[in-house]
Amino acid sequence: MSIRVGIVGISGFGGGEALRLIANHPSFELVYAAGEGSAGTPLINRYPGVPHKLAGLVIEKWDPESLPDLDVLFASLPTGTSAEALARVPDSVKIIDIGGDHRHVDGWTYGLADVWPEQIKGATRVANPGCFPVATLNTLAPLLTAKLIEPGNIVIDAKTGISGAGRGGGNSKFGYAETNENLQPYGLLRHVHMPEMEKTIEKMSGGSAAGLVFTPHLVPMTRGLLVTIYCRGRTTTEQCLDAARSCYADRPFVRVTDQPPQTKWVSGSNLSLVSYAADPERELVIAMGVVDNLGKGAAGHAVQNANLICGLSETTGLEGAPVWP
Repeated sequence: MSIRVGIVGISGFGGGEALRLIANHPSFELVYAAGEGSAGTPLINRYPGVPHKLAGLVIEKWDPESLPDLDVLFASLPTGTSAEALARVPDSVKIIDIGGDHRHVDGWTYGLADVWPEQIKGATRVANPGCFPVATLNTLAPLLTAKLIEPGNIVIDAKTGISGAGRGGGNSKFGYAETNENLQPYGLLRHVHMPEMEKTIEKMSGGSAAGLVFTPHLVPMTRGLLVTIYCRGRTTTEQCLDAARSCYADRPFVRVTDQPPQTKWVSGSNLSLVSYAADPERELVIAMGVVDNLGKGAAGHAVQNANLICGLSETTGLEGAPVWP
């Protein structure tokens, strides 16, 4: 089976990671690559390591009305820039939006593949979750569905590698000198991912997430994302671990560990690791999760969703082991 796919936003971190995964996918054939700043450049000049079969592909200027015959389009565009253009893509082309314009939007399926795979199968418009939300929601889902924690008393402390901020341009504030040996919080109180997480937590729990607190931080590493989540609930560590093992018993990409997870354990992969520590006397639960922000947090999750909507095994092309140090 050959499924014709395209990537728009090929020069960004998310688009580049999508290229890496799709280039060696056994069922996907990359026939279209688009980007603004790199339009007109042979793909192999931008990414010299691509397989020889892609050597003739030239990066095109993004135009939704001039697409070749495609089955699936991966859109990896900055939040706020894709809604109008993707509305002009023909209905016959399935879309995976890696950006943030269509999460919890009517007509689009929210693609939290590890929790709700059945909702994604057969969809034609899928909004990939954000990197912070997927790490957070995969970690919280077992606790919320089992009613082990209160949905209205959740504090999320999150840390991400610099690639989570996007490649940026010449005026980027995330260059080496600004980020090396530095740690910085950002997006306080009104981060763009807050509404996405609130809505999904409420859907999972049936309760209000009005008390949600989320503080992300940039850390001086290229890729990787860790969430440490503080919750209220009278439960034990083993009950939390058992709930997660039950929730993800047949899910291929979520691993439950009894050790605090580390970002390097998932680097370069589509894995999501979760763990828990609880003190029932204090009614305190600490939930921990790690993902690769470019893998499970972006392109890997997008390929997983594309596998689901195309009727493939969701693990197709995604079973490579993490890149250990």
